[in-house]
Amino acid sequence: MSAFTLTPRALYEEVAEGLRQRIFQRELEPGSWIDEMKLAEEYGISRTPLREALKVLAAEGLVTMKVRRGAYVTEVSEQDLTDVYHLLSLLESDAAGVVAERATEAQLNDLRRLHDELEATACPGHVDRELFFAINERFHMRLLAIADNRWRDQVVADLRKVMKLNRHNSLLKSGRLVESLAEHRALMAAIESREPQAAAARMREHFASGLEAAT
Repeated sequence: MSAFTLTPRALYEEVAEGLRQRIFQRELEPGSWIDEMKLAEEYGISRTPLREALKVLAAEGLVTMKVRRGAYVTEVSEQDLTDVYHLLSLLESDAAGVVAERATEAQLNDLRRLHDELEATACPGHVDRELFFAINERFHMRLLAIADNRWRDQVVADLRKVMKLNRHNSLLKSGRLVESLAEHRALMAAIESREPQAAAARMREHFASGLEAAT
């Protein structure tokens, strides 16, 4: 019997996750150069696992590798956002239709619970934007999980990482959280009424409004 064992997580994956979160939190700004030597020293690692981590982030679209210039945090253009939102709209509207048609009562309860959390987070006068965004993402990911298509989930996960590069701009739009919440109510109503076409339409409208706020 082999004594070979795998570690729970490779070092470069841990580094990639750390950098991913720093990018999402704007510690590493879009367009900024990534200082490999400084980061390697900060993490106490060689540049090899760091470069492997950067390759992972480059594959996700979060980092751009430039010949003889190194790695940069990706800057998302207006066209990039339009393309990402278009694809997310197609994929998640299809998922919403599937959920409206097939979800069990227990699965609907999961969505209701998350929606209620979203409502509670958006109380007038005390809006936690970061928490709202986190719960919103959990709602969307739960809806996708219920629709149960792992290939769609994989594509959506990568697209949402790119979308996060611009998320703060959309959050700052006046009234956007209130609009987003109203769109979620309409989506939930269509899903609970078991109307697949209406649910898909509400999700498309949700992404159309999100794109308008983000650009």
